[in-house]
Amino acid sequence: MDAITIKDIARALNLSTSTVSRALRDSYEINPETKRLVVEYAERFNYRPNPIALSLKENRSRVIGVVVPQIANNYFSQAINGIDAIAYSRGYQVIIFQSHESYERELLTVQQAVARKVDGLLISLSGGTSDVSHLRDLQERKLPIVLFDRVSKELDSFCVTADNFTGAFAATEHLIQSGRRRIAHLAIPSYISITQERLAGYRAALEKYGVPYDENLIRYSEFSQNDVEPVVNDLLNQSPDAFFAAGDRLALGCLATLKKRGIAIPETVSLIGFTNTPVADLLAPPMSTVEQPALDIGQVAAEQLINLIEGKQKLTQPGMIRMPTRMIVRESSQPVGVSKPV
Repeated sequence: MDAITIKDIARALNLSTSTVSRALRDSYEINPETKRLVVEYAERFNYRPNPIALSLKENRSRVIGVVVPQIANNYFSQAINGIDAIAYSRGYQVIIFQSHESYERELLTVQQAVARKVDGLLISLSGGTSDVSHLRDLQERKLPIVLFDRVSKELDSFCVTADNFTGAFAATEHLIQSGRRRIAHLAIPSYISITQERLAGYRAALEKYGVPYDENLIRYSEFSQNDVEPVVNDLLNQSPDAFFAAGDRLALGCLATLKKRGIAIPETVSLIGFTNTPVADLLAPPMSTVEQPALDIGQVAAEQLINLIEGKQKLTQPGMIRMPTRMIVRESSQPVGVSKPV
């Protein structure tokens, strides 16, 4: 059965198409009885607005592009859920692209999003992205852009991210208070914004408790197990008594390497991650981690972008929204001599 149109409704009710259109938009210009007749008829015959016609009329696609490093990453899948929920409630559709941690793939996916006439772009920078000139060019062409999670100071944009500094401070403080002093920090590539923020939180906690900062305990790694294992083995030469990993994927690689080496956790070495992967409490031992509010970050980022698109918000200067994190202590960072939780 063909979908009915505004013209069909107008013909059936002996109304003008403009009256039907305004009634469906709940315009104050149309009296309540006419609105009721139009809405009831539209619902009875399952009327749905034509998105192509709407986009031509409004000069908008009502579609937003979302670029993430990897959908399979639980953090980004949760953020996408938040983005999609807000987009749907505001009448927008979402197209999702993956950069696979590649700058070249990011360039390509951004070009694809623009080619599809998206109204705006939500993007978390890839692990390989240090140059954001491709996004600056789009901003100069008046495309609304909001960065989330991984952001750049080189771009005048609204940014939504976790409070990485406070989260890293809390993780490091917890390790120090549990008696650790040789705390290794395993970080993602150094030019990514969240890397610097988490490193700063780590250093601030050391300074607060008078623990010397040792650059020999800092290493940067890509995300795969093959990348993490040699980095952890190298750090073990520095005799650490704890590892603070700046991401749960790094922490999982660290856990696997420590187990492979037969190093007891937490008896010999403590371990804390960052993100709170869904399997963290199922690991052996259950892994302590800093939880990021991924869903909330996605929702806030989507609201910011749609407000920019609809002109409800003006970007007079870059704005940074930092969402609170939460420290979750599990067995992997329990002080030696403390009984395991039941």
